[in-house]
Amino acid sequence: MTDEKFDEKGMEKREEKSPEEKGWHEKYHFDPLGGIIWALILIWAGVVFLADNLGYLDQWLRTDSGLAAFFSKLGGTWQIVLLGAAAILLGEVVIRLLVPIYRRPVGGTLFLAAVFVAIVLGSLVGWGIVLPILLIALGLWFLTRNLFRRK
Repeated sequence: MTDEKFDEKGMEKREEKSPEEKGWHEKYHFDPLGGIIWALILIWAGVVFLADNLGYLDQWLRTDSGLAAFFSKLGGTWQIVLLGAAAILLGEVVIRLLVPIYRRPVGGTLFLAAVFVAIVLGSLVGWGIVLPILLIALGLWFLTRNLFRRK
C-alpha cells in the first residue's frame, strides 16, 4: 500500500510542469502584490486630487518646509501624482527583490517608474536634458542586462 502511494506521488511530481513550461497566468496567478501596488497608486492619485480640489494642496505648498518647496517647483498636480506613483513602484521593486515569495522580473516596473520620473524631471529642467539622460540610462540597462545574463 505504501509503495502505491509513493509511486503515485512520484508520477505526480514527474507530470508537474517545470517553471519554464508554466504560462504567465500559472506563474503569477497567486501574486497579490501587483494588485496592491496599483491600488496604492490609485489611492495616492485620489488623495492628491482631492487635496488639490479642496485647496489643501495649495495651502501646504505655501508652507516653508523643504519638501513643500520642492513640490511647489513641480507646478502641477499631475507631477505630484506621477512622482508618488514612481516612488510606490520603486517600493514594489524593493519588495520583489527582497522577499522571495514575491520574486519575479522587475525590469518593466523599473522602466515605468523611470518614465514617470522622466516626465516630472522634463517639466522641471526641460526635455533637452532629460531625454538624453533617459536614453543613456536605457542603453546602460540593456548593456548590463546582456552582459550579466544567466545562461
